[in-house]
Amino acid sequence: MKVRSLADLVHVRDALQRRAREAAEHAAQERAARAAAERQRRLFADSVGLVTPLPHDGRALPSLAKPAPEPRQRELDEQAALMEAMSDEVDLETLLLTDDGLSFRRSGVGQDVVTRLRRGHWSIQAEIDLHGLRREEARDSLAAFVRGAALRGQRCLRVVHGKGHGSPGRQPVLKSKVQRWLGQSESVIAFAQASGPLGGAGALIVLLVGRQRVVRQPTVEAVTATAVTSQSPAPAA
Repeated sequence: MKVRSLADLVHVRDALQRRAREAAEHAAQERAARAAAERQRRLFADSVGLVTPLPHDGRALPSLAKPAPEPRQRELDEQAALMEAMSDEVDLETLLLTDDGLSFRRSGVGQDVVTRLRRGHWSIQAEIDLHGLRREEARDSLAAFVRGAALRGQRCLRVVHGKGHGSPGRQPVLKSKVQRWLGQSESVIAFAQASGPLGGAGALIVLLVGRQRVVRQPTVEAVTATAVTSQSPAPAA
């Protein structure tokens, strides 16, 4: 910086003084940091005591990259969902035994089961209303509903698909699709159109397969203990 006047000289002096102050502050901060580090080192040394460094063995430290995490549970869930996927292209008659009353029963299920469904023999334990849902939303919601009910041990369900009064042509859009979707679920063994009070042509009453009871066989120890007890003489009176 060229000094051309007394004012320029004053500016130079002020700049030099400012730089000196900044350098002094920076040096003071470094001294304080070193002093704090030294205090921490002494505190650690006093707490641990004498330490003998281990001799270097000449081996290189491993630097292998960690494998990328694999979402195994999510993959299993997606596979299960894929296996239970419901398609609109499946022919219902190839999966079920149907009749003119819009009922369904799997092979091996008697007609009396459908009759009981129509008459409300079983109390409804859960229900779902698919009104206003798009096809994909209705399919996913129905699949999750049936799967959750089966896990909870619920057997009799009501599925409301609507009568189609608000659809183009006043035709039920979801009615046939819901029947196809239910027919593809292994948990569903029968369904029938609901009675008037339960929704009539706009709903289905669905019956799920029941949980199989596991009968535990008696162990050898239990059988032996029972035999010994039955052969032991009665205590004297």
